[in-house]
Amino acid sequence: MTSLDQDPEPLELRARPRPVRRLNRRALMIGCAVAALFLAGATLIALRPHSFKQSERTELYNTDRKQTAEGLSKLPKSYEDLPPTPRLGPPSPGDIGRAFAENEKKAGVASDAGFRTNPEEDAERAERIRQTRVAQQAKESGLFFRLSEKQDKRKQTATTEMAAASPSAFRPSTPDTGPSAAELAKTAPAMIDRSSEIVPSSQARKLAFVGAKADTETTNPHTLKPAPSTYAVMAGSIIPASLVTGLNSDLPGATIGQVTENVYDTVTGEHLLIPQGTRLVGKYDSVVAFGQKRALVIWTRLILPNGNSIVIENLPATDVAGYAGLEDEVDFHTWQLLKGVALATLIGVGTQLSIGNDESDLVKALRESTQQTTNRAGQRLIERELDVQPTITVRPGWPLRVIVSKDLVLKPYQDVQTAAKGR
Repeated sequence: MTSLDQDPEPLELRARPRPVRRLNRRALMIGCAVAALFLAGATLIALRPHSFKQSERTELYNTDRKQTAEGLSKLPKSYEDLPPTPRLGPPSPGDIGRAFAENEKKAGVASDAGFRTNPEEDAERAERIRQTRVAQQAKESGLFFRLSEKQDKRKQTATTEMAAASPSAFRPSTPDTGPSAAELAKTAPAMIDRSSEIVPSSQARKLAFVGAKADTETTNPHTLKPAPSTYAVMAGSIIPASLVTGLNSDLPGATIGQVTENVYDTVTGEHLLIPQGTRLVGKYDSVVAFGQKRALVIWTRLILPNGNSIVIENLPATDVAGYAGLEDEVDFHTWQLLKGVALATLIGVGTQLSIGNDESDLVKALRESTQQTTNRAGQRLIERELDVQPTITVRPGWPLRVIVSKDLVLKPYQDVQTAAKGR
C-alpha cells in the first residue's frame, strides 16, 4: 500500500473547549458555614446591651506611701502645740484700723480694743455700726414719703386713662393721693369701653367692673306707654325685602332694596302701611377685615310707591335667618398671594444658584447685595398681597330682612289714583 491509500486525519470543525475546574462542594459548604457563623457572632456582639458597671480603676499614684515635705514636719501636729499669739500694740498711722476706729466714734459705738483678730467680734462691730446708721437715718428722715417711681408712673398712667375715659368725673387732686374710690366707681362705665380699646390686657376693665356701684333699684322706673299711633310699625317688626342692585366691597357705595311683602300696622294688623314694591335706600361698609364673610348693610330711607318717603335711622339688614349682614360670595385673593410667595421663592433660589462657590470678594459682595435686595422685594410682594382685603360680593335679588329698631309712625297707604279720586 502506498501513502495515498492511507486514511487522512479526521477533520475537526470545532476547537476543544477548555477543561472546567470544579470546586469541592464540601469545602464550599464549610466556607459558607464559617462566614455565616462570623456574621452571626458580629451581629450578637453589636446588639449586646451596654454594661454600665464601673470597672476597677488603677490608681496612678500610690497614696499609702507618700513622702512628707520637710517644711511640714517642722509645723505643730495639733492646736495645743501652737505658740502663743503675741500681744500687738496700737495700730500704726498707715493702718486701716484708725479709719475703723474713727468710723465707730462717729457712729457712737465704743471700741473695746484697738485691734481684733476674732471674726465674730468684727461681725458684731459691723452690725452695731449698721444699726446705728439706720437709727440715724430714721431720725433725719421726714414724716411722709413717696412711693417708688414705678408705682408713681403706674398711678399716673391709670389716672390719665380714667381721665380720658370720663374727664368730667374727676376733680383735681394732689399728686400723692390720686383719685378716690368713689371717683373710680363713678367712672366705671366709661372705663369699661375705653380701657379695653387702649390696652386689651389691662386690668382696669376688671377693676372698674368690680368697683361699679350696685343697682339698688328693685323696680323698673319706666311706666307703660300707649302706642304712639294706630298706624305704626312697632320696634321688633320684620320687613321682608330683597336687593335690587348688587354690592361689591372693593369700593364704598349705595345700595337699593325693595320690599317683597305687604307690611301692616302692628296693633290691629288691618291697615296697610308699607306696600309691596316700596324702595329701600341704604349703604354698605367697604372696610372688610381678614376672614370676614358678611357685608354690613344699613338702610336710611323708605320710599313708598305713591311718592311719600320717611327717613329711617340706620336699620340693619340681616339674612333670612336673622343673622347680621349679608353673605353671598367671598374672594380672599388666595391665588394672588400664592403667586407672590412663589415668585419671591423663585427669585431667592435663583440668586443662590446663579453663582458658584469659588468666587472673588467683588462677586461675593454683589451676590450678598442681590440676596438682600431680593429678600426685601419678596417681603414687600407678600405684604402687599396680605394687605389686600377680601372682596365680598352680593348679587342682585338676594333675599334679606329689615329689623325695625324704633317705632315707625305712618299713614294708611293709598295709591295715587285712589288719592286723586278722593279729592
